[in-house]
Amino acid sequence: MKLAFSTNAFKKYSLEESIKTIADIGYDGVEILCDIPHAYPDNLGEKKIQSIIDCVSNCNIQISNLNAFTLYAITDVYHPSWIENEKELRQLRIQHTINCIHLAKKLLSKNLSTEPGGPIDRNTNNNIHELEKLFLDGLNSAAAVAEEERVTILVEPEPNLLIENSKQFLNFIRNVSSPFVKLNFDIGHFYCVREDPVKLINDLSEYIVHFHLADIADNRVHNHLLPGKGSIDFRSVFKAMDDIGYEGFVTVELYPYQDNPAYAAEMAYKYLKSIIP
Repeated sequence: MKLAFSTNAFKKYSLEESIKTIADIGYDGVEILCDIPHAYPDNLGEKKIQSIIDCVSNCNIQISNLNAFTLYAITDVYHPSWIENEKELRQLRIQHTINCIHLAKKLLSKNLSTEPGGPIDRNTNNNIHELEKLFLDGLNSAAAVAEEERVTILVEPEPNLLIENSKQFLNFIRNVSSPFVKLNFDIGHFYCVREDPVKLINDLSEYIVHFHLADIADNRVHNHLLPGKGSIDFRSVFKAMDDIGYEGFVTVELYPYQDNPAYAAEMAYKYLKSIIP
């Protein structure tokens, strides 16, 4: 298991500054935000891409994942989503994902993460099957490109989105034919929907390619906290990772700490290093 940190906590800093700070703290990897202000593909020329490659190389750090979840460059965190009513909006999400796949290939990132469909109101009369079909169709379009580039798309279940728990993920992934669509296992997200991350690591092991990590308070509200400041038993989580032989990246994601991301990254690193088996 290798520790990484996401640049989405460093949105007040340049991408290169963020990578250098994360590497200096001691992290093995960095997750790059594929959105403004860091690496939104539409804004990147070849010179900027080479600058990122050089920075990663000079800092002797690896890219753990490309975060293609948010889309502030167009609208906000979730929109345009895979399940918008308008085809044109859905196509913006599909094309963004394809652009991120091409970027991942250039940056030598093996995977990128995306939202699990999009936000829905479960109190309204949604046609869930129709929304799942929209997501599946769009994902299949992007997956065809992912297969060509040998980049894996990771679906990240999240509370209040189309796919928010393990059962929904399993029901969905069984309809995906591409081997280049897998799971970004967000420990905190599963904890928020009152599932046991320790058990799920075993149950979902065949799909896990990457982990996101943040702590969550015992009220299970979706608010990312510094590891050790919430109620998740990370020692047991890490043991479960060892039990399945996981040797990939665990990326700490602390975007609420944008006023002092270096402090958050350092505190998280020290705490996690002290409890990793």
